[in-house]
Amino acid sequence: MQLSDFDYDLPEAAIAQHPAEPRDAARLLVAPAAGPVAHRTVADVPSLVRPGDVVVVNSSRVLPARLHLRKPTGGRVEVLLLERLPSGAWEALVRPSRRLRPGTELAAGPDLRVEVGGPGPGEGTRLVVLHTDEGTEAAELAALERHGTVPLPPYVTEPLADPERYQTVFSREPGSVAAPTAGLHLTTAVLDRVRAAGAEVHEVELAVGMGTFRPMTAPKVEDHHMHAERYRVPPATLAACTDARVRGGRVVAVGTTTVRALESAALSGELEGRTELFIRRPWRWRVVDVLMTNFHLPRSSLLVLVDAFVGDRWRELYATALEAGYRFLSFGDAMWLERPPATEEGEAP
Repeated sequence: MQLSDFDYDLPEAAIAQHPAEPRDAARLLVAPAAGPVAHRTVADVPSLVRPGDVVVVNSSRVLPARLHLRKPTGGRVEVLLLERLPSGAWEALVRPSRRLRPGTELAAGPDLRVEVGGPGPGEGTRLVVLHTDEGTEAAELAALERHGTVPLPPYVTEPLADPERYQTVFSREPGSVAAPTAGLHLTTAVLDRVRAAGAEVHEVELAVGMGTFRPMTAPKVEDHHMHAERYRVPPATLAACTDARVRGGRVVAVGTTTVRALESAALSGELEGRTELFIRRPWRWRVVDVLMTNFHLPRSSLLVLVDAFVGDRWRELYATALEAGYRFLSFGDAMWLERPPATEEGEAP
């Protein structure tokens, strides 16, 4: 497949700058496995689930991972923390990077200094060490809460009045540098009504990082390499998914990150670890039957995943959404996609 196959015209006016209020007022384009689409809202999700279904969400919380720092000379440096490594150092994006020699210390305040190290494990990344008075991971996270900001995507150019609107209502452990955006639409009340409709709600965790938002640049889709991201699937979640499918229920994944966590666990047999899984056609789906997801950037790995889920139909769905005035990307509206049986066959190498 060519990367150009995943291009489409996205008008700037279609890119949402603010989340829907209330959360569940976001529009929802419902695409059944067969038949015409319907225009609903996220508040209607409880009417779309069936008794015996399992709805799975990503509970990872977004870190205040963007730091605006100063060099000893007074120059400004931006550091975007990506992941805390077992060594205690962080993998980070540093701008400007070339001018910073290893060992350079940057100041956020009297209680937080950032030491820049050598190259990080990912392309274009650096290792950085956070220095706090206590020197513990808890102290680092507390310092980030004081000095860091939530890193909104670059296409969101307007400030967010309430940073909690870039967190899901079920977020728990901080670890992501971008929100699992499909989950932003869900409310506690909607999830309660999902349970009342006879479905179960379970969680996974995938720390959203470069694997999710890194642009695709290789002309051939197959040549794209996913940056590893940390995931965890509780045994109860995978058991519930397996039981649901055995009983004729469906597994509904809220967001592409939830998809990658579930399919990674099913493929590898490992419920916790790091995944570089790049889902593309052909793919043999092991767990997920329904996908609730936002509208994604052209030429993105997320759009390639949607293509693996519903095939070429994504073009028709995106065109319908644009014509109907749906809002796109992180703060935009969503789709409810039921996987057609034809996508059962095949598996990417």
